[in-house]
Amino acid sequence: MVLLIQYTLLFASVLILVALGGCFSEHSGVINLGLEGIMVIGALGGALTLKYISPNTPAFLIVLAVIAAAVVSGVVYSVLLAVACINLKADQTLVGTALNMLAAAAATVIVKSINIAENPDNVSSTVQYVQTKKALVVTIGSFQFNWFMLVALIALILAYVVLYKTKFGLRLMACGEHPQAADSVGINVYTMRWAGVLISGMLAGIGGIVYITAGVSEWKFEVGVAGFGFLALAVMIFGQWKPINIGLAALLFGFFRALSNVYSGFDFLAALNIPGSVYNMMPYIISLIVLAFTSSNSRAPKAEGIPYDKGSR
Repeated sequence: MVLLIQYTLLFASVLILVALGGCFSEHSGVINLGLEGIMVIGALGGALTLKYISPNTPAFLIVLAVIAAAVVSGVVYSVLLAVACINLKADQTLVGTALNMLAAAAATVIVKSINIAENPDNVSSTVQYVQTKKALVVTIGSFQFNWFMLVALIALILAYVVLYKTKFGLRLMACGEHPQAADSVGINVYTMRWAGVLISGMLAGIGGIVYITAGVSEWKFEVGVAGFGFLALAVMIFGQWKPINIGLAALLFGFFRALSNVYSGFDFLAALNIPGSVYNMMPYIISLIVLAFTSSNSRAPKAEGIPYDKGSR
């Protein structure tokens, strides 16, 4: 049971971070379907930092360095989305899809190039971080507390405060609802949309490194992040683009994802003789069922997905 709670909180942390990223982007008016790709690139930056940083570095500094690398990687990659969708007014769905396809391929090439440079016989796309990964976890009794759980909680609180209690957040949401009206009162819609996309890159980048370090000490980048970016989009929609609801939805989806890791430890589940692949599919099946019954009542930001044209009224 302790292990189930541990994995639930960890996977929920991933979903909270990435879904909040999508929330900021869509509140600004830009649909970010590239969350999956941004997670991969953020995970790459964080994983390489874990690989090369000295294991003797204080744990606190390792955590900060990994977060910083994931943030920078995610933000830089999200610039591609911002330029294409905000400045060039490209189709946001197509750009996001292209970024997802590019990320895994680019990460694989980068990691293979690094591995070959270090050892010509090593052509794998795997990054190992066995020793330094220990700095991310603090053992409390039989429970392993991951520092990223705290990061996700802080991000959730800050997202609520920023969106609903600050001028920046209110202006951001205005740009996703009525950009022409926002522009008429002096709000720079392009700037706010850039801010929304870059914030989404920051959060999704952190979510990527949290995901790949959840249970293993190495990661093969050919597999990407197993659709977790799309699962985060489902969490965002189910949570109605509201931080608190997103947090609750993330716990639900995180629970079903955690079951695939620990189901063998429960006698009544093991007795059912259900293949492990079914448990792996469960969070995605649940997302389809939930969205099928709730999407008709969803209220997305009115101007999301619509390129802003300053000359149109």
